[in-house]
Amino acid sequence: MLEDLIRNAYSAAAYGATGMVLMLLSFAVIDALTPGNLRHLLWADRNRNAGILVGSNAFAVAIIVTAAIVASEGRLFEGLTYTVVYTVIGVVIMTVTFFIIDLFTPGKLGELVVHPESHPAVWMHGVVHVGIAMIVAASIL
Repeated sequence: MLEDLIRNAYSAAAYGATGMVLMLLSFAVIDALTPGNLRHLLWADRNRNAGILVGSNAFAVAIIVTAAIVASEGRLFEGLTYTVVYTVIGVVIMTVTFFIIDLFTPGKLGELVVHPESHPAVWMHGVVHVGIAMIVAASIL
């Protein structure tokens, strides 16, 4: 029992740390895609558009990480590898989708994200992030 607890605690810490790093990476990608300082927009300006996009992206990464953990069936190294590979794939697809949506819609999506007034396009893009994550997660399982 103690051995299982130690192994499970080690796995939880490894997945938790990996998930945190991947969420920070996805935050950095969003920050690069949007004008201005994303941290300032969120915490100082309390920008809802930025919060929606960052929150949906973090949720999307969590969905992929969770699917990778389930798919690993207790094999830690395989699960961590799945986590990194599939999350990077998901973030790349989300980034490409950001540019594609931006091409086919009026205005610039990055500018809508930093605008202080809520915009429905940001909600739509947040849903797209979660949808992409669900698709990537299903491919793992």
